[in-house]
Amino acid sequence: MQPSVWQILIVAALVLVLFGRGRISEMMGDVGKGIRSFKKGITEEEASAANPTPKIDSKAGDASTETSKTADKTAG
Repeated sequence: MQPSVWQILIVAALVLVLFGRGRISEMMGDVGKGIRSFKKGITEEEASAANPTPKIDSKAGDASTETSKTADKTAG
């Protein structure tokens, strides 16, 4: 059973009454912002995958320094 035109209009009117015109346009604006930020994230990810930059983990460097200091203390 498919909804008739009248049923669709009644449901649309109820939604408009419950949420109001401002709230519906606000929600659609939020959806649009979400889609834009998703697309931006995808393009940034593709750009970073095409041009990878090496990242230096400062914690890894600190750990090796601490290990060598510990080895010096135990040896000396």
